[in-house]
Amino acid sequence: MTAEESPEAVAQVLQHALVGDDLPDSFTLLGREWSLHRGVFPSTLSAATEVMASMVPYPEGGSFLEVGCGTGVIAVTAALHGCASVTALDINEKAVANTAANAERHGVSDRVRVLHSDMYTALEPAERFDTIFWNVPWTYVEENFALSTDLHSAVFDPGYQGQARYLAGAHEHLADGGRLLLGTADLGDRDRLDTLAEEAGLRVELLDRVRRIEEVRVMEYHMLELHAK
Repeated sequence: MTAEESPEAVAQVLQHALVGDDLPDSFTLLGREWSLHRGVFPSTLSAATEVMASMVPYPEGGSFLEVGCGTGVIAVTAALHGCASVTALDINEKAVANTAANAERHGVSDRVRVLHSDMYTALEPAERFDTIFWNVPWTYVEENFALSTDLHSAVFDPGYQGQARYLAGAHEHLADGGRLLLGTADLGDRDRLDTLAEEAGLRVELLDRVRRIEEVRVMEYHMLELHAK
């Protein structure tokens, strides 16, 4: 969403994505056709999914974990880019089904496992991944902001509590020499993110940035990597 939009305006967009009869059942992105289930954040509402899917350094021949998989574009793209195994997590059961459908649609169901999970909770304690990635909901709202629909967690991160959990828990599932990545944008609260990283014993490195002309403003998307200090 854009800097000019209030949380209330964004909530109206999300409500439309939940029940809008005019929304299509599929969309085109990255030269491929993708299924879209009602109640899942549409990957074309902004350029974020397309940009992030193109920027992620996928571990060819390795294992890839995506938190917050949505429609499954990034998880499926990881498999198509040569990842031997992909695990996709989402707190929204509709997104889990949508990702599974797109994995089947693109012939990578044998390499893409999709789990209903609140952050890392569905993973086994011993599971490790070469790369962990989350295209985070960078819109900051206060901690008491109510996530009143299934889609709110795709856009809002109250108090950045989700990002704090992502950073704090990643070490339990990152393979030796693995990479911890985070996708965000210039609308995010970078100072707050840096503080969370510091508290988790991590430092933040900007790997790449891409500027895209959105409906209201020029957005700058950032691919960040977190390193142990």
